[in-house]
Amino acid sequence: MKIAIHNREKSFSERWIEYCKSNKIEYVLVNAYDNDIIQQIEGCDAFMWHFGLGFTDKLFAKQLIFSLENSGVKCFPSFKTMWHFEDKVGQKYLLESIKAPLVPTYVFYSKKDALQWVYNASFPKVFKLRGGAGSSNVKLITSKQMAKKIVKKAFRKGFDPVDYGYLFQDALEKSFHKRARVYDVLKYLYLFFKEKAGLLLSEKQKGYVYFQDFVPNNNFDIRVVVVGDRAFALKRMARDGDFRASGSGKIIYEKQQIDERCVQIAFEVNNHISAQSAAFDFVFNEENKPMIVEVSYGYTASAYDYCEGYWSEDMKWHEGSHFDFCGWMVNNMMTKY
Repeated sequence: MKIAIHNREKSFSERWIEYCKSNKIEYVLVNAYDNDIIQQIEGCDAFMWHFGLGFTDKLFAKQLIFSLENSGVKCFPSFKTMWHFEDKVGQKYLLESIKAPLVPTYVFYSKKDALQWVYNASFPKVFKLRGGAGSSNVKLITSKQMAKKIVKKAFRKGFDPVDYGYLFQDALEKSFHKRARVYDVLKYLYLFFKEKAGLLLSEKQKGYVYFQDFVPNNNFDIRVVVVGDRAFALKRMARDGDFRASGSGKIIYEKQQIDERCVQIAFEVNNHISAQSAAFDFVFNEENKPMIVEVSYGYTASAYDYCEGYWSEDMKWHEGSHFDFCGWMVNNMMTKY
């Protein structure tokens, strides 16, 4: 079997390549952005690309992967794995359709319907754009007045798809607490100025509005990642004085800190959605039941290097922090071909 890999810095691909080298798996490096990418992949049995949040990736990643799978090339991520990436609206429909324990979520496509809902709703609620990582597009809405302003903006001017100002401020705060490198602060400062021009190419997020119930008394969330028939997890503490845990950089890895009900639910949901890789974020409702906030196929690999072990699908615990989940991805492409 021959695998085509798009190598993106600080992504799964660096580890895929090392796994292929160590296990003498034939691979070739390709460039997904090239006009002749289809020709580059000819003669390969599989294509692996950890695409990200960038505007260009959003333009064509799903179309490329769907087309390759239609021609018989196995892909990571598969279309089933990634079609809802950066699409919380899609995740709502997907998780509701299989009756997964999703935090109650509301989406409206007209200002009239949204304002009518606001009139009858209780607050606080959480407002989100359909895309965005690290809590950059997540805001707590504490009153009907705030919600009305959000609705009116959503159906008029709209929202920028990326809030680089927030990301810069967040990286700056983390640097003071030694949870972010100076590089991260400078990166977001650079992007704040440079990518403003890129945002002109991006469509404003408008014509819809998305709210989710605010689940109180959660100063952390549980992230469970399923890769094939194995799962690993960590606990993310919320920012100081904030309800958001995603992107906080405050991570706990001890197994005893993980509620295994989350792991069990993650396996069950993943069996329904058939994802090769799925990271589920959980909070706990007032009855202490795990509820899914959202799901993503992609995540920062290095954040999981200190997990103390992993669970197999039978919920058996396998001790040891030196497992190679990116290697599992490659191996699954080989053995489940």
